[in-house]
Amino acid sequence: MNLLPTPSQTIGPFFHFCLTPGEALGRLAGPDAMGERLRLLVRVRDADGAPVGDAMIELWQADAGGKYHHPDDTQELPADPGFRGFGRLATNADGACVFETVKPGQARGPRGTLQAPHVNLSLFARGLVDRLVTRVYFAGERANHQDPVLALAPEDRRHTLLAHPDAGNPGVWTFEIHLGGERETVFFDV
Repeated sequence: MNLLPTPSQTIGPFFHFCLTPGEALGRLAGPDAMGERLRLLVRVRDADGAPVGDAMIELWQADAGGKYHHPDDTQELPADPGFRGFGRLATNADGACVFETVKPGQARGPRGTLQAPHVNLSLFARGLVDRLVTRVYFAGERANHQDPVLALAPEDRRHTLLAHPDAGNPGVWTFEIHLGGERETVFFDV
């Protein structure tokens, strides 16, 4: 018998097997969570516009009051016990997944600056050695023009960081991630 060694470094994706066991990790807000409930539909596309059906999306966000459920958030605000602030889902064959959450409040950044409501997003996918990091802002939000992180993105590309309401489905916001091409999403080096 002639055995060949397994390659020492393989690039997944292996997310579906153990990191995304079901839809429960897509529910950031429980039934008692405060704030405006919404569903965030995230769709991932490659540079050619084809769906990426084997990616993993992680979300981290503040609750409706602007407080993160993390010890580093030392704001003297009460944390919403009905909200956990973290979610993780795999994309389906259409490159999409849907998170149940609430619209985040304005959180304070590391230097105490007030930020526009946003969701922090990490993307893991085949061919990526490291995660890609971006933010989801809400189109039409008045505070967007004052957000210091959104201001880091070139003005002509800021639209790639905006989720838009789905006119046919009240309470649903859609965020498109493009991994390359003319519509490539702005990613941050963190």
